[in-house]
Amino acid sequence: MAGEVQDCFWAAGEQGAGQERGVDMLTKLQFSLSVTLLFACGFLYQFTLKPSCLICYLPSYKSQQGLEALLGRGRSIVFLETSERMEPTPLVCCAVESAAKVYPEQPVLLLMKGLNNSMQLPPNSTSPALSLLSAIDNVFLFPLDMKSLFEDTPLFSWYTRINSSTERFWLHISSDASRLAFIWKYGGVYMDTDVISIRPIPEDNFLAAQKSQFSSNGVFGFLPHHPFLWECMENFVENYNPHIWGHQGPELMTRLLRVWCKLRDFQEVSDLKCLNFSFLHPQRFYPISFRAWRRYYEVWDTEPSFNDSYALHLWNHMNQEGKAVVRGSNTLVENLYRKHCPKTYKDLLQGPEGSVTREQSPGNK
Repeated sequence: MAGEVQDCFWAAGEQGAGQERGVDMLTKLQFSLSVTLLFACGFLYQFTLKPSCLICYLPSYKSQQGLEALLGRGRSIVFLETSERMEPTPLVCCAVESAAKVYPEQPVLLLMKGLNNSMQLPPNSTSPALSLLSAIDNVFLFPLDMKSLFEDTPLFSWYTRINSSTERFWLHISSDASRLAFIWKYGGVYMDTDVISIRPIPEDNFLAAQKSQFSSNGVFGFLPHHPFLWECMENFVENYNPHIWGHQGPELMTRLLRVWCKLRDFQEVSDLKCLNFSFLHPQRFYPISFRAWRRYYEVWDTEPSFNDSYALHLWNHMNQEGKAVVRGSNTLVENLYRKHCPKTYKDLLQGPEGSVTREQSPGNK
């Protein structure tokens, strides 16, 4: 555009040079500005004729940054979408937005299998959720290429021989595998897409207890190339059993945790140390247990402070009855949205008649 404007001024100057020498300088300037204005108007008109799309759903300064360069900045927060879904649910948006709010100096990544490598949304995309997320400065959306991700890990041979079409829990199993490989390669904190962040996690290397002596894999964090995750990937392949729910996920983490650590019950709200990582108390992420998940959708006389928690796992996989987040309901979950993901609350919740509909996501466990 700068070159076109310069050409316009040059052309205007040449045309002015051919006129009589007595032409007033002001007239020349007005003519040049008129030509420039016409060029600009023509450019804008052509631009408006293009199909509406979120061109490089990442702003230009984001789209120029590759994944490898981005991760070099420091510890990232990572979310995964292993289905082809291209419209994140409000719960996914809340999880990503709340993380971006709690970790403003760290990149927050949403890796989506449905994105292609061109780093652009489909031309007919009008996704309000992706528009909302891409407008947040430290949120970055990238394609999820599993084959490339699993290279140079024990998971590659498993992935290249598996027939995913015959796997009953494939979306969840592929998510379990992808989170292990990504955090092992790049480090950072993995979170399921139904985890709402409320304050920073002070640990670099940690697992989250779902209950005493049992680990979740819905939230965990490690520095790059941590040997615990390498052993998890080896165990994933050696003891692969796709027929048991959670066998490749929380049960895998718990199996390896028992090998690495001498586990004992938690005392009060204190974390356990295990060699070079921590096993965090259930209050850190699971102050409401999976059996009581409906409590998030209820009105509380006095809402909990969650002072001992870093984030809240909403157990969306348990929500088979499709409970929704409704604006004005004064439920615990509505108030969590209002406080921790205000953009999502404002733009994606429309009230009782336009309530959030529940959509399962493989990251929502």
